[in-house]
Amino acid sequence: MSELFGSDAFAPQEIAARVEKVGVAKTRLPLAATAMLSVLGGAFIGLGALFSTVVTADGSLSPAVSRVLSGVVFALGLLLVVVAGAELFTGNNLLVMAWADRRIRTRTLLRHWFVVFAGNVVGACGLAVLVCWSGHTTVDDGVIGARYLAIAAHKVRLPFGAAVASGVLCNVLVCLGVWMAFAGRSVVDKAVAVVFPVAAFVACGFEHSVANVYFFAMAWLLTPTGYLPLSLASALGNLVPVVLGNLIGGGLFVALVYHFVYRRSAPPAA
Repeated sequence: MSELFGSDAFAPQEIAARVEKVGVAKTRLPLAATAMLSVLGGAFIGLGALFSTVVTADGSLSPAVSRVLSGVVFALGLLLVVVAGAELFTGNNLLVMAWADRRIRTRTLLRHWFVVFAGNVVGACGLAVLVCWSGHTTVDDGVIGARYLAIAAHKVRLPFGAAVASGVLCNVLVCLGVWMAFAGRSVVDKAVAVVFPVAAFVACGFEHSVANVYFFAMAWLLTPTGYLPLSLASALGNLVPVVLGNLIGGGLFVALVYHFVYRRSAPPAA
């Protein structure tokens, strides 16, 4: 198949088979391994968000340049997940392909997502604590810290419907980035595949549930009580619709669509 595309990259039909095979393997990992890899995944996405915030805190850049550049550096997070190895809730929405082929039970899929998201939360929050302890947010007279507060304040004010739609668009791009990374045979291939979709969703301001956990954790650690309209309820008011949107975007609009195209009539996997 690859020869038809004039490159050594895996063809879309081969990608679909690889995504499904990897999805099954993920659900068979020991619980402790899944949990640890999920903590790493949350921390990795937090590192991308950290890098991105440094860029957007620079007021000398034009809004367009700031958004695009922050998106490019945010790709560090997903690249670490894909290349270094970690479990990420949003990317793992592609497991819907294996579920649709009845290779993963519904209960197994939901349990895997729960463990991965919980681990991502622990990793993102743990990184936030380390970042605050490091004094990083006080750099440039606290400009970076103020930027975290502004980002969190914007997120908690999003209407429910807007948060769902933004989550859908975000994870369509994230899962397409992961999908294209499966086409690559080298680290460079994977990096190129990941950067542009991630840069697009960040530049457009779409909502990523795991990144939002990191931003909320930073805001809680930086904010005196009552200063910012950020409580557990307000954070959940953002995270619930964003998680729903991420699931729809990655599970329905990417995984199920590609399953219909490439795997619906494919022979059973070995």
